[in-house]
Amino acid sequence: MRLEYFQMIDRVVSLDGDAIVVESRVPEASPVFEGHFPGHPLVPGVLLVETMAQASGWLILGRNNFERMPFLMTVKEAKFRSFVGPDAPLDVTARISHEGSGYTVTEARLTSAGKRIAEAEILLRSMPFPNPELEAAMRANAARIGLPGYAA
Repeated sequence: MRLEYFQMIDRVVSLDGDAIVVESRVPEASPVFEGHFPGHPLVPGVLLVETMAQASGWLILGRNNFERMPFLMTVKEAKFRSFVGPDAPLDVTARISHEGSGYTVTEARLTSAGKRIAEAEILLRSMPFPNPELEAAMRANAARIGLPGYAA
């Protein structure tokens, strides 16, 4: 996980039909922790939501074979149950609950060491890639994280 670069996913564990499981490890040190919070470092909740949204996006990219790029549109029913600090292992599961008209809704859940941390309903809109550079970067990231079919 590289918080400063919004690269939240380290590895795809599985991609099976309507669901994906990914892993990440929060870095031990990050400039993010200098301000959130001094002496009590915690991953900001918005970055936990981003992690669930990215897992959902990788699920869609894997299913549609990079035909279209998913963009975050709405986060509903986000709930935080615990805090996440430096060096925490994270497991994220995202499952498609609805697809249609260029939109996909996922139910995402984030856990750490078996403990529920957060969950949310994520709505993404799939659109053509706006430029070849973004598509190339996404394909390179897919290889980096081990998205099936895009091995490094």
